[in-house]
Amino acid sequence: MEMDWEWFKEDGVWIVVTLAISACLLWAMQHWVPRWITRLVNRLSPPEADWSRGARVTRRAVYWVGSIIIVAVTVIVVLPHAGVEIDSATNELKDTGNGIVDWLAGSGVRVVLILLVAFALQQIARGIIPSMIHRSVVRKEIKRERLLEEAEQRADTLSGFLVGVVIVIIWIVAVFMLLPEFEVNIAPLLAGAGIVGIAIGFGAQGLIRDIIAGIFIIMEDQYAKGDWIQVGGIDGEVEYIGLRRTVLRDFNGTHHNIPNGEIKISSNLSKDFACVNMDIPVAYGEDMDHVIEVLNRVSREMAAEERWGQLIIETPQVLRVNNFGESGIDIKLWGKTKPIWQWAVSGELRKRIKKTFDNEGIEIPWPHVKLYFGNQLPSITGTGKEAGEEKNA
Repeated sequence: MEMDWEWFKEDGVWIVVTLAISACLLWAMQHWVPRWITRLVNRLSPPEADWSRGARVTRRAVYWVGSIIIVAVTVIVVLPHAGVEIDSATNELKDTGNGIVDWLAGSGVRVVLILLVAFALQQIARGIIPSMIHRSVVRKEIKRERLLEEAEQRADTLSGFLVGVVIVIIWIVAVFMLLPEFEVNIAPLLAGAGIVGIAIGFGAQGLIRDIIAGIFIIMEDQYAKGDWIQVGGIDGEVEYIGLRRTVLRDFNGTHHNIPNGEIKISSNLSKDFACVNMDIPVAYGEDMDHVIEVLNRVSREMAAEERWGQLIIETPQVLRVNNFGESGIDIKLWGKTKPIWQWAVSGELRKRIKKTFDNEGIEIPWPHVKLYFGNQLPSITGTGKEAGEEKNA
């Protein structure tokens, strides 16, 4: 094939020179222009300001806009020398442009409105939902003297999930409203989406149940991280609470993962306050008034101490003679403590009561059987030793 040297001398040279110049300009746009822009931004910006992100965005914008302009000018210059008539191409562009203008005047306006409304609803959801959740959760936690960090964490978990769900719903609706504007039939899509939704609903109904239960647990403040709760026969401290599961750690250190949807009844043993609820047994032969005075005194002395006084909300005291047992009389001792400290306070009380009973000569009974020989019955108010020979088994 013979090369047309006349065409090359006239048009070919123009094409080669134009492409070479365009390649040089594009190379400069990629390597030199970003450096100039960075230096210019650094000179114009205040010393204390961080304009690195602004310089990066400016570099990208200049690069893409400049590259598009260079390519467009190159195409316009090269096409006439390559034998393409600009007039016919221009007419085709005009027809295409008129069609685009007609579409923009009709469907385009609706598309823009749908996008604007969807974006506005998205921003409203991101602004309103977190503030509502924080107002209902964080303020309630602060009022109950919960840690602010824990309240913020729970509120962020719930608000993040709800915002995500709302945004997904907004944009799904927006997409289904936009498709008809591009002449896309959405009836098959809706039918397919319905079938897929049913399949997902059957397959993920357990997950959905767990998430819904988790939302209500957090919103209703049934329990929080650090609480000691009882769930399904398991006692433990709440180490983590999320939308899907609750994690407990029991006294043995066992780590329990419980799906929120499986929680039917939860008992919070450390909600707002806890109680010292003790039955103190004493022998039948003891003076009840004296025993009650001793128990109340031990409780008052313990509550008066600085260490234990910070943990005791309401000083434990004797409520009543609670029960006549087989070996002794049970006396009910009851008071209030700060959450989770009821076991420590109860243990210290038992230790002090044992020491005091030993010093006061008050007998703490143990399981035993008394055998009496003869016809004489023991005295109700006495110790029973005068009833004759006594043997303990």
